[in-house]
Amino acid sequence: MRMRTANATATALVAVPLTLMGTASQGHAQDASPSPSGTFGPGCAGLSQKVGTVKDKVVEAAAAFPQLSHLVSAAVRAHLNGTLDGKPGVTVFAPDDHAFQTVTVAQLASLLADQGQLKKVLTYHVVDRQITPDELSHGSFKTVEGSKLTTSGSGTDFKVNGKANIVCGKIKAANATIYVIDAVLQPPS
Repeated sequence: MRMRTANATATALVAVPLTLMGTASQGHAQDASPSPSGTFGPGCAGLSQKVGTVKDKVVEAAAAFPQLSHLVSAAVRAHLNGTLDGKPGVTVFAPDDHAFQTVTVAQLASLLADQGQLKKVLTYHVVDRQITPDELSHGSFKTVEGSKLTTSGSGTDFKVNGKANIVCGKIKAANATIYVIDAVLQPPS
């Protein structure tokens, strides 16, 4: 029963509607200059929710964006929603649904079956302070998981750990700054 549930969950997490794929590709063709709200990145135009300042705490704020549904599901499964919502002033590097699509079904099923490992991977995406865009050009930050992650770039073009692109940056939630990224980060072994 547990394996069947894990497989069903993995399948549900990997499935991405075709309309989302079309929206994401359109978002990359958009201007990446900062918006009046301060958000930036080619993926901001593709987000279905109004980007800017969201009055909800981090998990509920992320749930307002359909493109972050896999991340929200994983956070709830790892019982992190209360933990993340209870922290003041955090930064979340939030993998979008496309990022979860790049993880193999077997890897995702394995991750979802191991709550400890899932929590470790997800908390590696969270820094216990708010990071400004100015700090992203050559940043090194300790994550809630305990390891470091790095950021690099300039203007509105930034990477996390040299591989994940920030596709929409500086979304404000009540207790967090969210940077949407296009890859699921793995903590160092």
